[in-house]
Amino acid sequence: MSEKRHILSIQVDNEPGVLSRIVGLFSGRGYNIESLNVAATNEPDISRITMVTTADTAIMEQIKKQLHKLINVVTVHDLTESDYVQRELALIKIHTKADNRSELINIVDIFRYKIVDVGTDHVTIQATATEEKLKAFIELVTPMGIKEIVRTGSIALYRGS
Repeated sequence: MSEKRHILSIQVDNEPGVLSRIVGLFSGRGYNIESLNVAATNEPDISRITMVTTADTAIMEQIKKQLHKLINVVTVHDLTESDYVQRELALIKIHTKADNRSELINIVDIFRYKIVDVGTDHVTIQATATEEKLKAFIELVTPMGIKEIVRTGSIALYRGS
């Protein structure tokens, strides 16, 4: 079986140590976490963990079963085979000179991103997009000189009800 990228949406009790146990489950079995996001939900006692990992179908089934066994895990959903909305947030600081600043502003406008900081030698962009669109933007502006990037990793929800 071939490995495939999976987006897991895990609802857990909003308590200290829950994330540590989940990460421990992954590291203890040699599974890699490509991206990880955690935040409280509209229910204050529940948090949602959005995790991206790569595994074949058999390993993914085992991961989900092991997650379900953890006491503070409420639900585990693999969004990969479903219809879902996924986004990632990035702040990208790009080196700019007078001769390339207008080009960068045009690229930012085309991607519908936002300039959130401007300095004498840099512009910081806020980008919210799918991983693929974000990757395309980064490839386009790399020749200008990226100073720093910080990314949230994926967050995702099922489409519809």
